[in-house]
Amino acid sequence: MIQIKSQNNRLTKAIILIIISTFCFAAMNLCVSMSGDVPVIQKTFFRNFFAMIIASFAMIKNRHHILPKKGERAGIILRSVFGFGGMLCNFYALSHLAVADASLLNKMSPFFAVLFSIWILKERPNRIQILCIVTAFIGAMFVLKPTFANADLLPSCAGFIGGACAGLAYTFVRKLTSGGTAGYYVVFFFSAFSTLCAAPAIIFAYSPMTLAQWLFLIGAGIAAAGGQFAITASYSYAPAREVSIYDYSQIIFAGLLGFFVMGQIPDVLSFIGYAIIIGAALAMFLYNKKGVDKSENL
Repeated sequence: MIQIKSQNNRLTKAIILIIISTFCFAAMNLCVSMSGDVPVIQKTFFRNFFAMIIASFAMIKNRHHILPKKGERAGIILRSVFGFGGMLCNFYALSHLAVADASLLNKMSPFFAVLFSIWILKERPNRIQILCIVTAFIGAMFVLKPTFANADLLPSCAGFIGGACAGLAYTFVRKLTSGGTAGYYVVFFFSAFSTLCAAPAIIFAYSPMTLAQWLFLIGAGIAAAGGQFAITASYSYAPAREVSIYDYSQIIFAGLLGFFVMGQIPDVLSFIGYAIIIGAALAMFLYNKKGVDKSENL
């Protein structure tokens, strides 16, 4: 009984954390988009540099080692490589597509997280969980439909590939944190790795920025740090098959931020998509809760 309640509490925490992360990432995407014509690699550098600074405080407080231990090297390096690649693709898409559309393409990550979890973590979703994820994807297509046909092929493909890379990166996040690696260390190493990878572009091809662009990229770094801490913690509490559906709430946050900040008004199809996504997330929550309630009555 105690173990079942503990599992229920962990799932609830995972859901809350992943929703917080989606808001942070939606805010990050908005800041990146509003930073204007800054080169993608430069946006990537400053987004990760400021996130690394924030994560460093946790590293110092806990006196954590900087270099990964032998058992976590492969996982944390792969998480960083695919995370960095996914970020470049996402930022490129954000530079050429509407914020909501680029965010949506990046939200292919929950599908890939579930798929890669089958292979890497041996976590197999059941039919109901698969149905909820597919339903959420259908809702996402309602949001994307108005502009997908007219979107440039290259940024659209970049956004899709970015989602695949992000899904694989999050799978390694769960593998690392479930194996005992501290979440703040995963955030720090990824941010430091990405900063170093993007540093040559800053050294040899820096593009001057306005004060507004600096502020937007600082905001992107702060929001990204919050999103990374939250999603890293989320995947440490529950498997991807149970929480990945809630990652789609970023589309809703992106739509709301686009409306209040940039004056973008979603059309009827977008609202239908939002309703489908929320319905799928609710169905997943009720299904998981029902499973826990049945276990408690046994």
